[in-house]
Amino acid sequence: MLQDYDPDDLQVRVAELMVATADESDAHLDGCIHDVLKLLRAKMKMDVVFVSEFTGGQRVFRQVEQGPEALLAEGAGDPIEESWCQRVVDGRLPEFIADAKPLQAAGVAPATPFSIGTHISTPVKLPNGELYGTLCCFSFAPEGDASEADLRKLRYTAELTGQRLQASRQRALDALSLQPLAEGRLKRPS
Repeated sequence: MLQDYDPDDLQVRVAELMVATADESDAHLDGCIHDVLKLLRAKMKMDVVFVSEFTGGQRVFRQVEQGPEALLAEGAGDPIEESWCQRVVDGRLPEFIADAKPLQAAGVAPATPFSIGTHISTPVKLPNGELYGTLCCFSFAPEGDASEADLRKLRYTAELTGQRLQASRQRALDALSLQPLAEGRLKRPS
């Protein structure tokens, strides 16, 4: 047994959730991702945690874990250029922001319809290098216990998420390629 192995460690729990249901994957982001987001939200003391996809010039919320105040709806989106996520990906905002209020006051971070205190976000990249979107979390007020270690946890989770997404896409492609051609679709030359 590994000396540093702690079954309650966040990274261990995240890895176990991702691997435990890998063969049961159905859509791009399945139920295990939601369980991981729930775990991250609780352990990191954040109010909202989500996975977004960048598609068609939009940031689309694919999985969201949040408190009773439902601010973000799964499937909803907004223009990518207006998002904090895009600014993190292109380097205009750092991945770890302990207190976002000064950045908002200076106009560096976009205004939001709700208060953002601590903001932690990292890109979700597929193993083939394709950018999928981001894994992001924030609290309404600055979270005093938040640290760069939380960013490392988010990066680790984003990496596993990217691996899972690519594997899911590959399984979907493989299933399509195994489908028999519909009768009459294949015409032989006369």
